[in-house]
Amino acid sequence: MSGTVLLIGGNSGIGLATARLLLAQGYTVLAAARSAGPLEELGISVQPFDALNPTPLVLPPVLDGLIYFPGSISLKPFARLSREDFLQDYQINCLGAVAALQAALPALKAAPAASVVLFSTVAVAQGLAFHASIAAAKGAVEGLTRSLAAELAPKIRVNAIAPSLTDTPLANNLLNSDAKREASAKRHPLQQVGDPADIAQLAVFLLSPAGKFFTGQILHPDGGLSSVRTF
Repeated sequence: MSGTVLLIGGNSGIGLATARLLLAQGYTVLAAARSAGPLEELGISVQPFDALNPTPLVLPPVLDGLIYFPGSISLKPFARLSREDFLQDYQINCLGAVAALQAALPALKAAPAASVVLFSTVAVAQGLAFHASIAAAKGAVEGLTRSLAAELAPKIRVNAIAPSLTDTPLANNLLNSDAKREASAKRHPLQQVGDPADIAQLAVFLLSPAGKFFTGQILHPDGGLSSVRTF
């Protein structure tokens, strides 16, 4: 494989697993994140980017791919969610992606073919209690995915991945005991929570020539939670 890919975020979990896989497959990887962190330890050049307060990015003239990783898990009863909670989730998950994509668009258009990967959540397709704020924000990401896929075709493909609960630092509060981990696994038809390495494989597939016939799609690596009932 070859090509230059920009990661927005990616210092942990799915992002870090994706960075490692891209490097192993011969991609040139650049990153923009709140801190240099483990990405820099991998030899990746990291510039500052905060989804809550996006600043201009310095980019190469050509980009073959972009993946936007910043996300949030704000689980509260609807009555306790404030306007600020909704706005923050929307800024991190949707408007941060908009800022990164608008900055990168000239470089993506300069590539012979390019691919963008965004992240949603199973909570958009499967109604889950206490997920109103994040589901609303990620629902916007899914709408953005389809709209941009139409607008930027045929040269730039845009897809999103909507995983279920995945074993990442972001989900630590939901998986920080054996009892919680077991209960979370049992909610899925496949009786397990997500593995960051598996989600990373899907992200890299969507970036690669093997994914060249995919655009405007929301892929669901969610252990069957959004589509399967085993009772």
